[in-house]
Amino acid sequence: MSIEPVASPSRGAARDFALGAYHMLPMLVGMVPFGLLLGALAADKGYSPLAMALMSATVFAGSSQFIAIGLWQEPLPVLAIILATALVNLRHVPMSAALAPSLGRFGHRLPFAALFLLADEIWAVAMRAAQGGSIGPAYYAGLAIPFYFNWIFWTVLGTVAGGVIARPERYGFDFAFTAVFIVLIRGFWRGRRSLPPVLASIAGALLAHQFLPGVWYILVGTAAGMLAAAVAWRPPHAH
Repeated sequence: MSIEPVASPSRGAARDFALGAYHMLPMLVGMVPFGLLLGALAADKGYSPLAMALMSATVFAGSSQFIAIGLWQEPLPVLAIILATALVNLRHVPMSAALAPSLGRFGHRLPFAALFLLADEIWAVAMRAAQGGSIGPAYYAGLAIPFYFNWIFWTVLGTVAGGVIARPERYGFDFAFTAVFIVLIRGFWRGRRSLPPVLASIAGALLAHQFLPGVWYILVGTAAGMLAAAVAWRPPHAH
């Protein structure tokens, strides 16, 4: 699916919203097994559908929710959950910084709502749509709002069907998260110049996973990729 460079003001808010929703369709499908798996794991920890709905609506961070549910036990390790999820979500700091220049048409308050709804998939599609320009609030809403409610729906359904989905890894549900990120990386591929940050991120994450406890590999992989991109960056040739 091709993505138009910049959401145009001449299209109108309704068409911009529809365009954003159209661009997110593959990601909505890709999130189905991911949401079902999270819901099934939550049901196994005693979550009710209502509790799952509240968690997905207020947290809206798949990786953090997986970590929190993985650590969920009695007595509840509140501090460990807070620290682990905060560490995972630190990646949103460089993501937000990269997206911020494209939100020039959002005014002073809307960026906060946009950042609450920020997810890896939404960020990736928004960055590709902007391509050095800007995107409007209606387009971003078209990306984020369907994705938000899609996530709540499938995680709740996974909780309802938790007793039915025995051993979800048999169906490949546990690979869904990895598959989505492979698609996101492919969308940003720009030939050989994209290779250094990708390889650096992989190497940094693998080393950190091997030698550091917890989820430090996410932050280390992010930092390694950013450093490699900065070192390899060359200014465009002047015409």
